[in-house]
Amino acid sequence: MCNLYEPSRFGAFVKSKCPQCQSGKMYTHSFYNLKHFTGMNETCPVCKIKFEVEPGFFWGAMYVSYAFSVAIMLSIGGTILFLSHGKADFWSYIIPIVSSYILFSPLSYRYARVVMIYLFSAIEFNPDLAKKS
Repeated sequence: MCNLYEPSRFGAFVKSKCPQCQSGKMYTHSFYNLKHFTGMNETCPVCKIKFEVEPGFFWGAMYVSYAFSVAIMLSIGGTILFLSHGKADFWSYIIPIVSSYILFSPLSYRYARVVMIYLFSAIEFNPDLAKKS
């Protein structure tokens, strides 16, 4: 018999869902909402697990966010370098790099926390909780 709900860890990761039940939202608002893009639920609305597994857990997300930002800046700079054959002036690098950094900052902030909770916490997927939702 086919299971209509087959949870996907990658799908839950991309959608910023709870790592335990893969159903509850980690964030209260969309990342497009620039006023509230940092709003994170303290607990999962479905399985009630606490997202901040220990005090200061998400401080490590700063390093992950920094790595994301460096990767974005290097990829934009490398693309400009490749397309211009090394003949672009200073501002041709600075304007796209800074604007892409500003544009991707909300995503970098949020996914750094998602990476932290999925890769560096002891929270495991519980299929019994996934079936309840």
